[in-house]
Amino acid sequence: MPNEHHLKTERTARYFTLGNAASPADIWIACHGYGQLAEPFLEAFAPLDDGRRLIVAPEGLSRFYLEPGSHGPESRVGASWMTREDRLSEIDDYVAYLDALLAAVLAPRRDARVTVLGFSQGTATVVRWVLRREVRAERLVLWGSLLPPDTDLGAAAPTLNVLDLVLVAGNRDEYVTPERLAGQRVALDAAGVRHRLLGFDGGHRLDADTLRRLAER
Repeated sequence: MPNEHHLKTERTARYFTLGNAASPADIWIACHGYGQLAEPFLEAFAPLDDGRRLIVAPEGLSRFYLEPGSHGPESRVGASWMTREDRLSEIDDYVAYLDALLAAVLAPRRDARVTVLGFSQGTATVVRWVLRREVRAERLVLWGSLLPPDTDLGAAAPTLNVLDLVLVAGNRDEYVTPERLAGQRVALDAAGVRHRLLGFDGGHRLDADTLRRLAER
């Protein structure tokens, strides 16, 4: 029977930024969903590029071709934060990656207000990061998905209640149905986790008007 081993190795991570403010008042760390890449994902945040904000989109460490069997120069590529295979090691790796990214981004901007946003698969990514680390952030936005099912809300409540926890979902999002959203809110209430909900007319996507509403608060 094969024996499994692990070896730590250095690798290069990629991230993109939007905004040219020398001393931004707001910094957003925005994690994309499954099968996306950071650069096109970040384009949806263009309405927030007002000269006062820096938006940072890290890219998942695992890239792959989106169409099976298509590996040519025109083939579309996406990225993933993790799969069920060796998941704990992948979580460890992206948590360390996000730690390093935030430290680098904040180094010259210590007074900035930090928002952490996850979209779709990125919601599980940011929740696990925030709960494993003392992330210096004021707000946690979960868009188009819910807390990962392995979240111990009782243990997580003290950390989550330090943050402004915002759930965002479109009224036609096939992944965040009204029933799932209601169940999540009941569980949060039962654990004493303060949160608020922002909804919009649409499906499983980012919405410009809702992003502007978030930016106003």
